[in-house]
Amino acid sequence: MSNQPITGKKVIFEKQWIFLDNAVGQLYSTTFEILSGGNLKPHELKDSASPLDAVEAGTDNRNIVDDGKSQKLTRDDIEALKEKGLKGQDIIKKLVDNHATFGDKTEYSQVKYIKKKKKKYENTVMILKPSCRILAMMYHGREPGKICHLRYDTLAQMLTLANIHAGSKVLVFETCAGLVLGSIMERMGGYGSVIQMYPGGGPVRAGVESFGFPAHFHDTLHEFPICHVNALLAGTLDTSAKDPTAENTDEKQLNLAAEKEQNQPEAEEQGTPEEESMETNTGDDAGQDVEKTEKDKLKEAKAQVKKLRLEEKQRRLAATAALLKGRNADGLVIASRFHPCPVLLGLLKFLSPSRPFVVYSQYIEPLVECFKKLRECGGTVNLRLTDTWMRHYQVLPDRTHPLLLMSGGGGYLLSGTTVATDHSKPAGSKQAEEPAPKRQKLEDTEG
Repeated sequence: MSNQPITGKKVIFEKQWIFLDNAVGQLYSTTFEILSGGNLKPHELKDSASPLDAVEAGTDNRNIVDDGKSQKLTRDDIEALKEKGLKGQDIIKKLVDNHATFGDKTEYSQVKYIKKKKKKYENTVMILKPSCRILAMMYHGREPGKICHLRYDTLAQMLTLANIHAGSKVLVFETCAGLVLGSIMERMGGYGSVIQMYPGGGPVRAGVESFGFPAHFHDTLHEFPICHVNALLAGTLDTSAKDPTAENTDEKQLNLAAEKEQNQPEAEEQGTPEEESMETNTGDDAGQDVEKTEKDKLKEAKAQVKKLRLEEKQRRLAATAALLKGRNADGLVIASRFHPCPVLLGLLKFLSPSRPFVVYSQYIEPLVECFKKLRECGGTVNLRLTDTWMRHYQVLPDRTHPLLLMSGGGGYLLSGTTVATDHSKPAGSKQAEEPAPKRQKLEDTEG
């Protein structure tokens, strides 16, 4: 849950509005009952009898015909029970009692039927503590396009292959709504440095806000625009550069002030023959002057705020550039919708030798190109291009089996390790240093 106050805030969940006021101060994993009006009430567990206690189970389902006539209660009858104030457990009991073939179902089918009806009629919700696994499953199930179809098992492999741990300095370039960035911050536990390389005008961190990190976690987070990487590597980055829009506004203000000074003596000379008309409009002019001064003050305040934001942005840029100049990062993680090859080749230069890197892509072709390019350039070893395969299993007594439906693909990963390269030696020096093979002497033996 977020650290921001949520008093009076409405949240939509499963097509229903919920007020979270009564959830503040409660423990995570608490089950709440949704009352009328969307208010939450902690759910009290009662030792009520199960609908299966007094029902005998059949041996098999071969004689059951799903013709829709087994249930005697209609939709109107169920709605009438809800209006009377019956709870979900009572409605399920009514459904079981009025089901003609419920006793002929096997025990497993009866449990499955009860579970399905509980999900439909029991109006309860459980609030869980946000974590990397829960958020990854939520994004992948509801909005996979926002995270580049990154599956949660693939994300777990990325964190392992990149050796993410507390106290390390990690470079991240991702366009997955901040999910990968938040997962790395969670794994590091608020210790170390995370440098987010972002495209465009600013970083996107919607997923990071969903984690609800404490304030000191954000102190370890830094940002750097990907468009300034080449300038930083070349040593031509100017962190004190001014915003061109701010310079244009300053020039406009100077021009306006000069025009006012030029027009002031002309207005004084032309004002003598029109003194009578000026006196009649003094009231209107005074009101207009007040409005102008208020607008000018508002513009000055906005300009001041913009200037402060620009100074803060330049200060953060200079601090992050100082971290990157050491070129001693401990890991690199890339997961974006852009082609990874130029990004990977540029950011690998900031890693220390013997450090891991991992690149995710929904498609294999961009990673194949990266693989070939890294083999040509050198400086990396243990290159591996893998895909992930995952299938869920139902594990229950006497009915353990794989589920029929499974995810079609979880993307592809390119991982490897950086090594130090000595560019001072010529290409043929390695062959020159190797000793010449010794000639084997053959002794003639007399037979």
